[in-house]
Amino acid sequence: MDICSKIKELLSSTIEEAGYILDAITFEKEGKSAVLTVVIDKKGVVTIDDCVAVTKLINPILDKEDPIEESYVLDVCSKEKGCE
Repeated sequence: MDICSKIKELLSSTIEEAGYILDAITFEKEGKSAVLTVVIDKKGVVTIDDCVAVTKLINPILDKEDPIEESYVLDVCSKEKGCE
């Protein structure tokens, strides 16, 4: 199982129970930096507050399960425009 599939399995029920749709997960490395992007959606417009709420929900899960061995930046954004 690849890392994105594993993370999707860890996070999908929590995100869906909060009323959001888990649209996509990507993990990209650029040089020494790594970014885990979690793309969410919902009925209506996804706001920055939604992105913050989902970040607060999933951070403890990622910290506990520690599916990525290296350090990375977590980016929760919307399907439409991202969180700016």
